[in-house]
Amino acid sequence: MMDYPLLIRSILYRANTVYPESEIVTRDYHGLHRYTYRDMHNRVAKLANALARLGVARGAHIGSFAWNHHRHLELYFAVPCSERVLHTINIRLHEDQLVYTINHAEDEWLFIDMDLLPVIEKIAPQLHTVRGFVVMTDGSPMPSTSLPNAISYEDLLAPEEETYDFPYFDEWTPAIIAYTSASTGMPKGVEYTHRGLYLHCLTGLAGDIGVNDYDVSMPIVPMFHVNAWGRPYCDTWMGAKQVYPGPRPQVSDLVELIHNERVTYSAGVPTIWMGVLNYLSANPGRFDFSSVRLLLSGGSALPKSLTAAYDAMGIKLLQGYGQTETTPVTFASQLKGSLRHVSKDEELGFRAKSGLLMPGLEMRLIDIDGKDVPFDGKTMGELLLRGPWVMKEYYREPEKTKEAFYEGWFRTGDIAVVDEHAYMQVVDRTRDLIKSGGEWISSVDLENAIMAHPQVAEAAVIAIAHERWVERPLACVVCKPGSTLTKQDVLEFLTARVAKWWVPDDVVFLSEIPKTSVGKFSKKTLREQYERGELSV
Repeated sequence: MMDYPLLIRSILYRANTVYPESEIVTRDYHGLHRYTYRDMHNRVAKLANALARLGVARGAHIGSFAWNHHRHLELYFAVPCSERVLHTINIRLHEDQLVYTINHAEDEWLFIDMDLLPVIEKIAPQLHTVRGFVVMTDGSPMPSTSLPNAISYEDLLAPEEETYDFPYFDEWTPAIIAYTSASTGMPKGVEYTHRGLYLHCLTGLAGDIGVNDYDVSMPIVPMFHVNAWGRPYCDTWMGAKQVYPGPRPQVSDLVELIHNERVTYSAGVPTIWMGVLNYLSANPGRFDFSSVRLLLSGGSALPKSLTAAYDAMGIKLLQGYGQTETTPVTFASQLKGSLRHVSKDEELGFRAKSGLLMPGLEMRLIDIDGKDVPFDGKTMGELLLRGPWVMKEYYREPEKTKEAFYEGWFRTGDIAVVDEHAYMQVVDRTRDLIKSGGEWISSVDLENAIMAHPQVAEAAVIAIAHERWVERPLACVVCKPGSTLTKQDVLEFLTARVAKWWVPDDVVFLSEIPKTSVGKFSKKTLREQYERGELSV
């Protein structure tokens, strides 16, 4: 076979050659922006030429501080295809974490969305490697800024040629670097190689979760978080129409885009799909979702009740699983052909699980002593993974790298079970399991049970100290508007659904569950609030 490197340039080449007429739509600052894959390809070439004119050497790091839109997509291709590295900066990190990650990655230029300028202006004096800033906006002239050496994105591209000779190079070359969302300590960097992204993209096109050129795909998961789960590359490769929600999207914006652009496929965290469902319920008959064939959910456990609610609308909602360290997708909950005979309720149960291992990967479950545990659907163990898009090390973090591996396998930090059909189900994060009287209680299972109540909008469960049992569960519940739910109602509802000793000792009602930078429930914040006495019980 040919010695042909697996590079992202192949994705760009196919989109421009086979699907030049396919459309990319962005909800921009002043309305909708529309252009074609051919237009995008030409602007990617202009951007690659501009980086060369700025004196950005091959291998240098370029940071993006941006929402989901077509300019960010252009960065996704121009930077790595010209043999540079794109650092997708999480816009929701704390200031000290932003300073740390930008300096640690040694970014030379930052591409910043117009409305995010104040965040970077505040920390700019602390950024030691940044030589200049590019402001991304659809307006003219460029907004005023205190940033030194700042230029407009459109002005940067304007004088450049629409052709660029994208080079061939080693497929192991880094293409993107992203940092973890840092539930503890400072974020850790993960480099994604061209080879890893290419193979991850191929497997992401398999089965129900794949797309084709008939699809209209809207990635809601942020492009600043783990490559938007690979959607920009998968969708581009297959020529799907792409719809980007743009800056600061609200649930109403997402619903209107799905309705107006006839979206068929979208990806986001469960809290997004809860919000969309509630918005549709509050506006009956106003929006047409008949175009939607599949919604992909990830980032945290998918309540079976949410899956059932979308199923009642004729929309398939599937669970996926992954991490920053795994590019990210490693499991997807597609129904196996051998299970086509199961009841509807059983099918929903399988689809709400973390899913089946993606092609190309291997998995293990180990106990606290490092011994393998059986795939029986009952025995819990820490999930270990290995494969061509699983990281081999954290960027410039040798000690943290050692902690993350066991016998050459990546330690996910998740406690899981795998059933006899090979479906994996995350039981909990190792730090979120509740150890009560020497027995484990899954906070995830408890949360899913609580969220099955028709008056519950959100629920999170944390461990609190107990003099006798060491730890006991505390349920934090957000009710739907108009609810009359009481603590006793919640506890009685759980009594028929979980073991008696799993039932929480108490329930607190909140206006909202705090979220992490990527939309997950922040149990760390809840624990801190409880320790400060801010969660009244």
